[in-house]
Amino acid sequence: MQNQIQDLPMNVQQSLIDFVNSAKDFCQNSLTSIVLYGSAAEGRLRLTSDVNLILVLKSFDTTHINPLREKLRLYHAAIRLNVMFILESEIPIAVDAFAVKFTDILSRHRVLFGPDPFSDIKVSKEATLARLKQVIINLTLRLRENYALVSLREEQLVHIIADISGPIRACAVAILELEGKHEIHPKEALQTLTQQLNGNWTTLLQNISRSRQEQTLGSGEESATVLELLALLKAMYSYVQSA
Repeated sequence: MQNQIQDLPMNVQQSLIDFVNSAKDFCQNSLTSIVLYGSAAEGRLRLTSDVNLILVLKSFDTTHINPLREKLRLYHAAIRLNVMFILESEIPIAVDAFAVKFTDILSRHRVLFGPDPFSDIKVSKEATLARLKQVIINLTLRLRENYALVSLREEQLVHIIADISGPIRACAVAILELEGKHEIHPKEALQTLTQQLNGNWTTLLQNISRSRQEQTLGSGEESATVLELLALLKAMYSYVQSA
């Protein structure tokens, strides 16, 4: 397993090795696969990045899960580890229900233990389009609420911009997948998509990257960036509707 994660920071490697070994020990025959996905699977972790794992199980047995709780709490705090516990039988249902998320997972994952549970999985166009609309509307509503709640303290908007840009980029990946453009990194996917939308999005894309990498923007840029993100979401929704 170490060869599969050697491009990650040493503290992340050590944490993953310990957690994966613990999961194998505690879950035993109930565990079929462990999958790393997202930016960690690409070796492109940033300070604000989560480390995302999927444990694929035959059953969710608390006698197996309970011994993992302390490890999960420890590494959630230490490396922002998040773990999805999913049953083998639930994968097709989850893929249809969360088509955007699983499109991203399919394009960015590494198997750390067991067989690849997604090797034969395809996300339907219908499920992707329906979920894209839901996600884009949900992101729009959340961003409006956060703007109203936080914008009196503009510097706090930077974290909101950084957090919401991940799902927006994932939507861009899903849209390009529908167009037959596969295995594009989310950052590049959003850049590619904006070239197909009306408007000039260069400054917005730069500010998204700055908010994620530097966790800071210039005075007055925070609110303007949020409003541009809302405009981008509106343009993306219209683009999806016309697909």
